[in-house]
Amino acid sequence: MLVDLLLENKKAIIKHWTDLTIDTYPPEGGSFMRKQKDPFANPVGAAITNGAEAIFDWVMSGSKDYSPDVVRRLDDIVRIRAVQQFSASDALGFIFLLKKCLRESIPEKMMNDQHLVGELLRLESRVDSLALTSFDIYMKCREKLFEMRAMEIRNRTSRILERACMKYGAPHDW
Repeated sequence: MLVDLLLENKKAIIKHWTDLTIDTYPPEGGSFMRKQKDPFANPVGAAITNGAEAIFDWVMSGSKDYSPDVVRRLDDIVRIRAVQQFSASDALGFIFLLKKCLRESIPEKMMNDQHLVGELLRLESRVDSLALTSFDIYMKCREKLFEMRAMEIRNRTSRILERACMKYGAPHDW
């Protein structure tokens, strides 16, 4: 019953969710993402828009396992947000915005139906599981960034030492 209602309002829910997610960016970036529809010129907006539909469909599906498409779409969004100037909570907060959109799509008078509330809690639990998966993806991305930065520092230090050894004639077989 609830899933049917939400599926009827799918386009509006996804639009609202993508708008809320885009609103987490600075105003000039959000404005650009809303206007620029070319995925090559606007990869962030494209990832959010394309990912939102796949994620919404998975939440509504009731499937226990993530489809490869959902994981890829979630990874696309989280990977982008992991390298931007977001805190972890801000980078992953977009997932929880889906709960807000789902709740706002349910007419107030229906919120007294205990069966419907139970369905909503199951859907919200699925969103929570996506948040945990998103956190795993986020942490892997941040670890990779840290490794890349550490490697760059090692390479720079090695080049500096090599130049110093060449300049002063010191052996460089460390």
